[in-house]
Amino acid sequence: MQLVIISGRSGSGKSIALQALEDLGYYAIDNLPAMLLGPLVDELQQGRSVRSSIAVSIDARNLPDALARFPELLDDLRTRDLECQVVYLTTDARILLERYSHTRRRHPLTRGSDMTLAEAIDTEEQALSEIRDLADLVIDTSRLSVHELRGRITDQVAGHRAEQMTLTVESFGFKRGVPLDADIVFDARCLPNPYWDPALRDATGRDPSIIAFLDGYPVVAEMHDDILAWVERWLPRYRTSQRSYLTVAVGCTGGQHRSVYLAERLAAHLAQRHAGVRLRHRELGVQISLPGERASMGVDAPQEGA
Repeated sequence: MQLVIISGRSGSGKSIALQALEDLGYYAIDNLPAMLLGPLVDELQQGRSVRSSIAVSIDARNLPDALARFPELLDDLRTRDLECQVVYLTTDARILLERYSHTRRRHPLTRGSDMTLAEAIDTEEQALSEIRDLADLVIDTSRLSVHELRGRITDQVAGHRAEQMTLTVESFGFKRGVPLDADIVFDARCLPNPYWDPALRDATGRDPSIIAFLDGYPVVAEMHDDILAWVERWLPRYRTSQRSYLTVAVGCTGGQHRSVYLAERLAAHLAQRHAGVRLRHRELGVQISLPGERASMGVDAPQEGA
């Protein structure tokens, strides 16, 4: 049996994630009281239900005592005969303020209270902090469309294999903020910048002109080799710590040239030795699953999404 627990900040896309899993055949339950997690699993397992995949959302609408006991409840679930994933969706607080202002919806924690929207967003993040700390996968939905979020859920959650750690290499631009779901961050802003050449400004790190430009600087190859060596050195440690997901992010100023170039090469090298490698360019809206050597473990063929 597979159990996916969706949690996160209100307005970050939990309903979309739950609906995506329901469309894939999961038995989906919204706003399940946390204390009913154990009884739900017992009922489905003892009753020999045909439902082998379950998805539930647990968020700040739960009673405070139930949220406080979540670590204990999760420990109990993980001793049972089931595959359990905790997925936490988060969004930059400024973007949440904009979303609620545009839709004119009320935040769940402002109902029946005198909290402002900003106070409710902050209070909710604190209330869910332990769930986030225990999450197997954190997804930053700040700049994801509904289509992109559904794709991430389908690819990374429904398509995840329990015995395999998913490694994502992501490029981004510091001017738009560090990805909230990044585990390890490298800064490429010290490298030569193609942006200052007007003929290269509109190209990306995937284009031959940028590749040729950056290939001409030994310092770029040095940074690539150093990052690759660091990731290869510590990746076994992350695997043995029972992590299901790891995101390595490389940033430059705009997330268009240097970080894209490095992320492409890092992901290609890592995919030669590891299964479950994914490449994502946040500012370009591109996500690719790279085939690794261990094809028998079910790595997807390359796919791109806008």
